[in-house]
Amino acid sequence: MRAQTLSPVAGWGWILTGFAIFRRNPITLGMLVLTYWFTVVFLNVLPYVGALLASLVIPGLSVGLMQAARQVERGLPIGVQTLFGSMKENGRTLIALGALYLACTLGILGLSTLLDGGDMFRFMMSSNRAERAALEEADFITPALFVMALMTPVMMAYWFAPVLAAWHRLTLGRALFFSFVACWMNWRAFLVYGAGLLLAAGVIPGVLLGLLMLLFPDAANFITAIVTMPMVLVIAPTIFASFYACYRDIFGISEIV
Repeated sequence: MRAQTLSPVAGWGWILTGFAIFRRNPITLGMLVLTYWFTVVFLNVLPYVGALLASLVIPGLSVGLMQAARQVERGLPIGVQTLFGSMKENGRTLIALGALYLACTLGILGLSTLLDGGDMFRFMMSSNRAERAALEEADFITPALFVMALMTPVMMAYWFAPVLAAWHRLTLGRALFFSFVACWMNWRAFLVYGAGLLLAAGVIPGVLLGLLMLLFPDAANFITAIVTMPMVLVIAPTIFASFYACYRDIFGISEIV
């Protein structure tokens, strides 16, 4: 297993490649992303075990979306079986990755209670609007920075781990290790990548939405729908396809077994 160190500009290239892949099959890729979201949402609403089940299947579903992007790039057909079929590739390790990520997230949120008495933890874990509204006045800046600092290495270890486990048959520990090292080696490219995603998925739609609502204040709901739909059907599939472009450039397709 060998990861390459890329130039910072590669981060922007991943976004452009993701959009190029999306353009080859926009309808099916968009439907697969919607299916992914609906699956996760449906599992999360199940009582007691919903959040756990969603966490366990997310790694496999994310591999399925990357598999779809790879097949689109190669001119191969994709479908719902592409999304769910990847969950069988080294399935035990993928499930373990989901469980470990959930445990780390809950553990870090638990540690944040030392800073704010548990306000942010209760806000994140609340199940209804009334509970969240009661905590909206709390100061989340310090615990949020604390959580972000601790979650960054967790996300680095997790970023490539599912696809390394599924496509390269790596064990849990090796997948996490190589993912972390690859992200560390390419932190400049990921910095540009993150800035590009923030610009494309946050700043530009936000500015556009704000301008339209100023021009047409009586059509706020309609305008929100107009701006939101492209984000769901265009930006989201592009981002998922860019995950594959990121993996492809750093690890190289030739190493897939």
